[in-house]
Amino acid sequence: MKPYADGKRFNSYNHYLRGVFGEKVYKIALDAHFTCPNRDGTLAVGGCTFCSREGSGDSVQERAAPLSEQFALYKDMLQSKWPAGKFIAYFQAFSNTHAPVSVLRERFEGVLAEENVVGLSIATRPDCLPDDVLDYLAELDRRTFLWVELGLQTIFDRTADAFNRGYPFDTFLRAVENLREREIRVCVHIINGLPGESREMMLETARVIGRLDLQGIKIQLLHLLKNTPMEALYISGGLRFLERDEYVSIVCDQLEVLPPDMVIHRLTGDGLRDKIIGPLWSIKKWETLNAIDREMETRDSLQGKYYK
Repeated sequence: MKPYADGKRFNSYNHYLRGVFGEKVYKIALDAHFTCPNRDGTLAVGGCTFCSREGSGDSVQERAAPLSEQFALYKDMLQSKWPAGKFIAYFQAFSNTHAPVSVLRERFEGVLAEENVVGLSIATRPDCLPDDVLDYLAELDRRTFLWVELGLQTIFDRTADAFNRGYPFDTFLRAVENLREREIRVCVHIINGLPGESREMMLETARVIGRLDLQGIKIQLLHLLKNTPMEALYISGGLRFLERDEYVSIVCDQLEVLPPDMVIHRLTGDGLRDKIIGPLWSIKKWETLNAIDREMETRDSLQGKYYK
């Protein structure tokens, strides 16, 4: 079976961006100092039980600094290694539409005005998209290259209730419909290895996502961090980590049932070394990514092989 133009057997984000912009484009992770509705009491407190105090923004540089300083620091670091290229500002930490439009406008527009920024990627929750926010996102989409990233993790509400997601799957479906009515690109986040989920449940999440009007996906490994609520579940014996070979096999199964044109933004993640409890093999991120490539080659498979 013939690989994609970059030699990968899936539609990689890097390959996709080069097709759009004709050059290398880097994402710069930012913390815009938002919070989350199931942390601040709007819905609940404590957040998702796997989520760190940084709100999934552990990789952000100098997170307490103003956005302009965060951006400059990361940009300088990237350009010291790779002088050429453009940038997408990635609003990563917490829920980046959980604020009035006036606040969103102030924070997004400032970064969008930075030199060589060609787009925005905004991570949020599907229950943080009221009509006025959706309309502002549609305005942004007309002016720049925009992705909205929605944290779903699983289609199974029973699993989601256990980790305190705070909204049902139907809320996600409505958010996708509202975003796509405005022709905004949507990337969904899922997690493999959530407590209580079988291999077949993880594959079913991918199958269902593949039938929705979604343009991208991030596939993430559950890695347990210190001082998160889920740590207590692990200590009590209620959480089993996936082995690397197991994770690689599941990801390849998922790639095979996703649409061949869906953009694969991520295939794993890595917790910070000083914070991660496990699985420790995930620290070696490139070994996992290389193992996924090898497994797809061994299978002589491609993304979408079994997509219907």
